[in-house]
Amino acid sequence: MIVVICGPPGAGKTTVATRVARRLEARDEPTRLLHSDDFSSRTYERLYERVAEGPDDVTRIVDGTFYRREWQEQFRTLGDVRLVLVTASLETCLERNRSREESIDEQGVHVVYREFDEPDADLEIDTDEASAAEATARVVGALETR
Repeated sequence: MIVVICGPPGAGKTTVATRVARRLEARDEPTRLLHSDDFSSRTYERLYERVAEGPDDVTRIVDGTFYRREWQEQFRTLGDVRLVLVTASLETCLERNRSREESIDEQGVHVVYREFDEPDADLEIDTDEASAAEATARVVGALETR
């Protein structure tokens, strides 16, 4: 299975993805966590290639904005894919971005937030309303009902 955790910068994607991976690993479920931030160029092309490499018996958790529908649809072609949309208000995203060690340009946050093409998500979590622990529990719970 592939779990794509997407949303605007600062929404909480990396926090949720990392916590979900740890929870699955603690249950001895083979898991691989991939972050779009690990690629500096051709990000979604290279991320797609890495995820497509498999192996299929490992849950692959992918963390990235995926703000363009074409990227979302490309990953859906990989088979058993669950899209989790993590959202927050623009104000929350900007505040969280400012507090990061490696923040992105605020204009970039505004652009991605404004141009974000919301996917047909299997699960949507608003991190203004749900804590990181609650968001993680919701994702893990949804995976258990697969």
